[in-house]
Amino acid sequence: MNVTHEIQLLVQEINRLGSKNADGQTSVKFGVLFNDDQCANIFEALVGTLKAAKKKKVVNFQGELLLQGVHDNVDIVLL
Repeated sequence: MNVTHEIQLLVQEINRLGSKNADGQTSVKFGVLFNDDQCANIFEALVGTLKAAKKKKVVNFQGELLLQGVHDNVDIVLL
């Protein structure tokens, strides 16, 4: 898969699993995204896709790299 296509899929999954925050942006916790069965089937490297999406300013989150368990409560915000 190419990166652009994976980012489009990521946006769909964030919209499916997330909810609107106080600013009206859709956000989802990393743990929710990481532990979702459908996401696990779509993304071979979720963390890499998130990093690419952040670089393209499609999403935003605290930090550079997210790790399961440690960063489960980090919000991923759709821009």
